[in-house]
Amino acid sequence: MPDAPVPLVDLRRQYAPLLPALQAAACQTLADCDFIGGKAVRVFEAEFATALGVAASVGVANATAGLHAALHALGIGPGDEVIVPAHTAIATAEAVTLAGAQVVFADIEPDTCTLDPDDVARRITPRTRAIVPVHLYGHAADLDRLLPLARAHALWVVEDCAQAVGAQLHGQALGSFGDAGVYSFFPSKNLGGFGDGGAVIARDPALLKKIRMYSNHGREDKFRHDFEGTNSRLDTLQAALLRVNLPHLAAWNEARRAIADQYRQRLGHLDWLQLPVQRDGAEHIYHVYVVRTQQREALAAHLHELGIRTGLHYPIALHRQPAYARLNLGPGSLPVAEEACASCLSLPMFPGLTPAEVERVCDAVEAFHA
Repeated sequence: MPDAPVPLVDLRRQYAPLLPALQAAACQTLADCDFIGGKAVRVFEAEFATALGVAASVGVANATAGLHAALHALGIGPGDEVIVPAHTAIATAEAVTLAGAQVVFADIEPDTCTLDPDDVARRITPRTRAIVPVHLYGHAADLDRLLPLARAHALWVVEDCAQAVGAQLHGQALGSFGDAGVYSFFPSKNLGGFGDGGAVIARDPALLKKIRMYSNHGREDKFRHDFEGTNSRLDTLQAALLRVNLPHLAAWNEARRAIADQYRQRLGHLDWLQLPVQRDGAEHIYHVYVVRTQQREALAAHLHELGIRTGLHYPIALHRQPAYARLNLGPGSLPVAEEACASCLSLPMFPGLTPAEVERVCDAVEAFHA
């Protein structure tokens, strides 16, 4: 009998031990009938902030809404420019457009695939108001250079931590360096929920209050609306379930790092395969494990034939997406991002992936050039 396929992600394994607690939390929410703004939301927000080592957090409907709310609360709007990396999920750029500002794409570093400070510096204009570094794949962007650059030009910094819940730089949680940090609880994320969800933190309590109000129709009280906002709140049910998952985040991230170490030990000698790197002072949490090769399609097909599932994060640079054709950024305009998009391949990575399965993946990768 052939071996079962090695999945790219398997949430069933991760959550099976937690099913009784998750079911109890869901049933309690149903019994309480406090589905919007319920007690579990405030409790989770406090627990999440404690886990990050910050004073407070605000739950939102998803990370896209959180980014949008943070940019709007900072006063960013029409006539402003916001710099984002060209290699990330479209949500990062969508949030800029939703705020009414102009998205400006910058290139990435060739080793980490995070925002390149040198290219950011070249793209700053008098209209630039903010930078959105993305801590891609669970690894810190170069904040040691980006933050001083932002300060020198009086720019806001909103950290996109959608893939980096629990990741650190110099022992400090990503998201807590800039003016605001935004997280995603999409089911496959390191701290996944059971639908959409997200959270925002901010250094300035007044800014965080404004983000909360903006996400709740511009109000603090039920009947008084201080300004127009939107409806992008974290549901009570999601908060209740996330409370069950949160205590396991550190262990899940450690499991991901152990898998990454195994990959590194087995595949580090392959000169045709580029493995993820970790900059000095950073703690990578490997939301996905992305390798790079000029033979991506052939390798993916080879692995698929052997029952190993792979993924793509992300095969088309944002400036080459039809959604941004208006920017007229042709091929070669952001070459590092374009090369990364053409060569990236995600190998299986999730808590619950067994050492034997990782060995099977590594055997198959090595056999590709045997």
